[in-house]
Amino acid sequence: MKKVKFPKRYVIVLLTFFCTSVCYIERVGFSIAYTVAADAVGVNQSSKGIILSTFYYGYALSQVPGGWAAQLVGGRRILLFSFVLWSFTCALVPLDPNRVQILVIARLLVGVAQGFIFPSIHAVLAQWVPPHERSRSVSLTTSGMYLGAAAGMLMLPSLVTFKGPQSVFLAEATLGAMWSILWFKYASDPPSSDNLKAIGATFRDSMLPISRYKEKLKSENSGNSVRVAKIPWKRIILSLPVWAIVVNNFTFHYALYVLMNWLPTYFEQGLKLSLQDMGSSKMMPYLNMFIFSNIGGVVADHLITRKILSITRTRKLLNTIGFVIASFALMALPIFRTPNGAVFCSSVSLGFLALGRAGFAVNHMDIAPKYAGIVMGVSNTAGTLAGIVGVGLTGWILESAKAANMDISGPDSWKPVFLIPSYLCIFSSFLFLVFSTGERVID
Repeated sequence: MKKVKFPKRYVIVLLTFFCTSVCYIERVGFSIAYTVAADAVGVNQSSKGIILSTFYYGYALSQVPGGWAAQLVGGRRILLFSFVLWSFTCALVPLDPNRVQILVIARLLVGVAQGFIFPSIHAVLAQWVPPHERSRSVSLTTSGMYLGAAAGMLMLPSLVTFKGPQSVFLAEATLGAMWSILWFKYASDPPSSDNLKAIGATFRDSMLPISRYKEKLKSENSGNSVRVAKIPWKRIILSLPVWAIVVNNFTFHYALYVLMNWLPTYFEQGLKLSLQDMGSSKMMPYLNMFIFSNIGGVVADHLITRKILSITRTRKLLNTIGFVIASFALMALPIFRTPNGAVFCSSVSLGFLALGRAGFAVNHMDIAPKYAGIVMGVSNTAGTLAGIVGVGLTGWILESAKAANMDISGPDSWKPVFLIPSYLCIFSSFLFLVFSTGERVID
């Protein structure tokens, strides 16, 4: 019987999927463990918001340097470095809400380390994955974030209950170390021929006859490595399609980070529900993101490869559907005051936001395939700023509501928390409709 050879690029995509899963287990895990530890010693909502948002300051600082380093050194090496760094930090830092300075430094360091990850992943995928597989490959990779968040929401509250908040840090460090070993053993840079086929190629290029395709790529690359190519910063910064991605990345992460960091508080204090008593329902918003992210990738590749829609129209269609439906679900979230209603609305909002990633998130590789890591670093910086603004602002909103003698369990305290990302979804989807393109604009 003939042995079936498993393409190496599938191994790479699968490993990047587990990479994002572990990263989001860490992020959800910290919000759960810190919330329990902070509430136990009476930390107020505003102070909690500051600590929860500290991660994103470090994350923002390292996005563009991460893209530059991945371009220069290679995404494979930078990924390994980042995982080792944040895993060691989690293993060594005590989770004590009273030791604010240590927690701030630790979260900044973890943020810096994880800031290298997504630009590096985009650089790796741009090398390994041919254009006609990019939508589903990027969607699968990023869906790992949501499966990781779902797994964290399901398992970590029980771990905190039985082993204490500190146990979450140790579990996360162990997962990080395990992934690092797998990446070191199985990941590699692509052979030069595969590298030539992927880097700098657009979707339309991959539809050419293979002889013409190779000639086109050879003439464009002229035998030079993309890693050492001069980065066209001016064209990147002045490009309206880049800014369309940037704005949508900001909105996506504003909604995601607010829900990720504050849903535990909303369930516990806004709806008077114990996360431990909610069972598997608390993981549904993130499980929905996992499902819809992969649906978006498969649908996008199908629409383009079958020539049902152009690349540009496919990106705009999925982005608009995802963000508009998510906006309505966010508006409804503080209105439905039952556990099932809250889970349903948060699941719909996050699920359709994930569907929208088949629009704006894959668009990095459409418009600038040679510099996907750099452009991802730029747009993810905006997404990280959304975490700083959104998570911190939410804490301030809730604390202001308490100062005005409003009940934090009442819907009026939470309406502005969810309406802000809702309006941002409408605004950013409109900008993407007007300014985005599926064509290559940065060579």
